[in-house]
Amino acid sequence: MTGPESEGTQVRRAVCPGSFDPITNGHLDIIARASSLYDEVYVAVMINQAKKGLFEIEERIDLIRQVTAEYGNVRVESFHGLLVDFCKQREIPAIVKGLRAVSDFDYELQMAQMNNGLSGVETLFIPTNPTYSFLSSSLVKEVATWGGDVSHLVPPLVLEALTERLRNR
Repeated sequence: MTGPESEGTQVRRAVCPGSFDPITNGHLDIIARASSLYDEVYVAVMINQAKKGLFEIEERIDLIRQVTAEYGNVRVESFHGLLVDFCKQREIPAIVKGLRAVSDFDYELQMAQMNNGLSGVETLFIPTNPTYSFLSSSLVKEVATWGGDVSHLVPPLVLEALTERLRNR
């Protein structure tokens, strides 16, 4: 074995959770920044049975894998249930979340405190790049549905998939 584990040091792992329907440049910014801070970054694609997404879970995973391939230390998996259970199963001690605005902080702080109370998993907040402070997957889908230009908000591969999906609806 080579790398940090072979030298007796622990591999630093974190997870970036979300629905990623679809992944945006804002998501990618947070994942890239986490990738530079941790040895392994898991992107956990949330399965919510109650919501019908634009893209199936497998499609989201495939798109995310393709647009994060350059980082080399990003793994993409789906999860259903408690994020802390996903973390426990993979020995992940940290959740990385991007914060766009104060309104995000109110909700995310409650989640962070609950996750820490349940399992001891820490949450690290990364302030979003101001370029993406307004960006959400929902907004991208809405603008694209009405024919607006979202090419600067998503990676080219995602734009292609989004355009194709909306054309076939």
